[in-house]
Amino acid sequence: MTPTSCCTCNVNALKRTGRASGFGKVYDTPLCRSRAAPALPDEIMNNTPDQSPLGKSSAYQTQYAPELLFPIPRQQKRDELAIQGTMPFFGLDIWNAYELSWLNMRGKPQVAIATISAPADSPNIVESKSFKLYLNSFNQTRVAGVEALVALLREDLSNAFGAPVHITITEPENFGKLKMGELEGLSLDRMDIEVDDYSPAPHLLTANFNEAPVEETLVSNLLKSNCLVTGQPDWGSVQIDYVGPQIDQEGLLRYLIGFREHNEFHEQCVERIFMDILRQCKPTKLAVYARYTRRGGLDINPWRANFSTGRPHNLRGARQ
Repeated sequence: MTPTSCCTCNVNALKRTGRASGFGKVYDTPLCRSRAAPALPDEIMNNTPDQSPLGKSSAYQTQYAPELLFPIPRQQKRDELAIQGTMPFFGLDIWNAYELSWLNMRGKPQVAIATISAPADSPNIVESKSFKLYLNSFNQTRVAGVEALVALLREDLSNAFGAPVHITITEPENFGKLKMGELEGLSLDRMDIEVDDYSPAPHLLTANFNEAPVEETLVSNLLKSNCLVTGQPDWGSVQIDYVGPQIDQEGLLRYLIGFREHNEFHEQCVERIFMDILRQCKPTKLAVYARYTRRGGLDINPWRANFSTGRPHNLRGARQ
């Protein structure tokens, strides 16, 4: 998705100012200030997915409520993958929010699409239902303009993720400029294989270490995992770009299909795929990019790489 209307105010130079009105808070144009990156509070370190709003009845607040955001430390799941110390990858989690709305200063509803990019080295993910509830809290909140909206989003989400995030707002006059596209590469789905195991099995990942290294980009639309808390299905497509010993494609497809009954958040699935391929097939360069279908007006698209490929394209797929 090509950014078409982008407000990129520095996260360290924005402040929200709320003043009371007969219609709740009114948020004016942000003022300048310097702000250090927030420390990770002890209470966030103890957050677990089962404590999140997922799977629970929730009151939908329509007045601005940043406290609705529920961060979960990434390290909880990275410990399962034996990721300690220096990170074996860098990357982004790209969120697209299609149901963003607020009121202007005269009370007229406004709509836009927001793209939020959070770095993979931020200490937290944000649980997606809490993210949706937070965005809903703008529905009846008066905001001075797009710049003020971006200031609020950036400050709140940077606090929740524990690191600065990048915000792009696409306004209605630019909706027609947004592009769609599918992940490029050789389709693994072309192979007619037999499958009888629907849990991740790293031993299925093998490579030809006796031949010269290859450079390949492989894709599959058969990625499916399940929400860690509710067990609801998450549908996605995945692209694997690598340089190294040639990976056995049938084994790779079976491995990816193995996530079909696996319960984990999107970001965690992509990191598991990355680490399993890295350890089993030993590529010198590796990038894994997944595009998941939306739920609650949000899609999440994690990307992890250990070499410089440039920022991945944020092109909405047909199923998104």
